[in-house]
Amino acid sequence: MEYRSIGLMSGSSLDGLDIVCATFQEQGGQWTFNLEASECIPYEDGWIKRLHSATELPARDYCLLHTDYGRWLGEEVNSFMERHRLEYKVAVVGSHGHTTFHLPAQGMTGQLGDGASLAAVTGLSVVTDLRAMDVALGGQGAPIVPIGEKYLFNGTEFFLNLGGIANISYAAEPYIAFDVCAANRVLNMIAAIQGLAYDQGGALAASGMVHPGLLKQLDALSYYQLPYPKSLANDFGTEVVFPVVQAVSISVPDKLATYSRHIADQVSASVQQLLALHPATSQKELRLLVTGGGACNEFLVAQLRDALQKQGVKVEVPSLDIVHYKEALIMAFMAVLRWRQEYTTLSSVTGAIRDSIGGALWTGQEA
Repeated sequence: MEYRSIGLMSGSSLDGLDIVCATFQEQGGQWTFNLEASECIPYEDGWIKRLHSATELPARDYCLLHTDYGRWLGEEVNSFMERHRLEYKVAVVGSHGHTTFHLPAQGMTGQLGDGASLAAVTGLSVVTDLRAMDVALGGQGAPIVPIGEKYLFNGTEFFLNLGGIANISYAAEPYIAFDVCAANRVLNMIAAIQGLAYDQGGALAASGMVHPGLLKQLDALSYYQLPYPKSLANDFGTEVVFPVVQAVSISVPDKLATYSRHIADQVSASVQQLLALHPATSQKELRLLVTGGGACNEFLVAQLRDALQKQGVKVEVPSLDIVHYKEALIMAFMAVLRWRQEYTTLSSVTGAIRDSIGGALWTGQEA
């Protein structure tokens, strides 16, 4: 069977909306894919402000933002299809939405982007609320991309996504994944002190020195002592980590260098923990595939290579289309799985009582 699907992803770093169109083929339980088109639509300042302050809005205004953002997503999908001549060629859209509240311990997770509005604007079937069913079943609702890693990237042992939050997956049996630490969200906030949107290539960090005292404080944060499954809300970086960084009077380059080392150390500790509990069955060199915006941070990737080399794990950065659009690609894939009434989340990853078929399906076509 062959399916053409569109995937939408908005990360916590608020750099823009990722859109992909991909074709997925399934034969005998084996999946392959072809990434046909991809774009990142930068957020205008108005959207950045609205999304950034969404959790502070009164209930009525929050609901209106949910609807407005859903309609905007639909308009962007229509423009994307027109630019790439995809009209009448797409079966389903998978939209992650923009995460605002993520409180799995209280049985709740929230993503902006009304699916009904998106479906009405596009006239397509749309799948949204991809995390909600897992959370209702007692899971963390995160990470959710491992289902795509399992079926679309078979043969790689570790996957690391460096977005606003860093999360790691281990293709063991059972499959394991969890959020490691805040990543680009904090690095970008530090760079902003110097008037920069981000530290391009990690150049500023490379000019700095690691501050042992700050590094020790960061490594001592209580989240790192929790067992998996575990996940992080966006405010972990902004309300817990960044104040610790700001409390130390050192230069911006030193803060960036220290936090980059912190990310690498926490990833290394996570790999060590996973291998200790679930030793790799293969005797070949283990591979860790790095994607997300942080994969373009040359200094951070060098820190990761240095930290993981001692564990016999080779750090690999794939082609740029996979680096930037892997998560949106997997949203498109999850929409296909939901369409087929197949599992979209893995309980071994999230801690839910069972695997589940997640996502609300909105039918935008006329009967």
